Amino acid sequence: MHQESLIDAIRKRIGPDKSLIDEIAGALDISYDAAHRRISMKSKFSIEEAVQLANHYGLSMDKLFQGSDSVLVRKTKDVQNFEDLTRYLESSFKYLTVHAANLDTALFYSAKDIPLFYTINADLLSKFKLYVWLYLLNFEDLGMSFETFQTKAPIVDQGQNLNQLYASVQTNEIWNDTTINSTLQQIIYFFQSGLLSSEHGRSLCDSLKELVFGLEQQCADKNDQYRLYYHDMLILNNNVLISDPHKKSLFVPYTMLGYYITSDQDTCNTVYDFFQHQLKNSKLLNTAGTKDRKMFFNRVYQKIDFYKNQMTVFPDML
Repeated sequence: MHQESLIDAIRKRIGPDKSLIDEIAGALDISYDAAHRRISMKSKFSIEEAVQLANHYGLSMDKLFQGSDSVLVRKTKDVQNFEDLTRYLESSFKYLTVHAANLDTALFYSAKDIPLFYTINADLLSKFKLYVWLYLLNFEDLGMSFETFQTKAPIVDQGQNLNQLYASVQTNEIWNDTTINSTLQQIIYFFQSGLLSSEHGRSLCDSLKELVFGLEQQCADKNDQYRLYYHDMLILNNNVLISDPHKKSLFVPYTMLGYYITSDQDTCNTVYDFFQHQLKNSKLLNTAGTKDRKMFFNRVYQKIDFYKNQMTVFPDML
């Protein structure tokens, strides 16, 4: 029954003018006879073949093989060491590249934390975020201080690729006054734990301030490629939705770096509508008056300065 459902869906997708056998043979890179055996139900599609056909024709396996209350998802690579993180960034890049090839691609980010894309470069703040991720993921070799921690080139390269891709699509980020809180709390935690010097702690606050200032400049320029929204009531969750004219994909976090990924049409459309509703109830800082924009960013800068000053109160513990 499942094989018939898949074949019927492909037949509807290609239309009556194309040969179903030729299509299946081409999509799976198998012979005409092998494709005919599968069409006639004399042979079964393997799991790999079913997934390959669904991806090739943009079909939702969720709807083909599950009820309306079930959604099939993929998940990103689990991360426990440098190599895992490199693979994670590489696979994330591949997921997004499928959409980014389209000029009309739009990305929506519910920024509970500073978006990952801003902290996967070669700067000090990116190095610190990498240090924090591996620390929280119980990376077995990470008992050293931040000062002795070293990154590896493949991670930096993959991160920069992902960052450039993010900058190439039309981006809509929703922030609130708590978006930077976790990063600031991480800085003060490692400082107070004796794993981060006060000098580096204050430098990280400066780097964070510089990052936020760059976003403010993009808003001031009314850059339609980058839209920053302020929502003072919505509880943000780091959900990411990427949409092009042909397909949508939703990324839902389940751990700090782990995401479930689905392209289920109904689910993605529901989330897309939810984002549109929240954007209407948010303040677009790009087009807000100078006073409103400055009030938001000044609160952010003041909070960063407050944490920076905390690292002059305590003596250096290194």
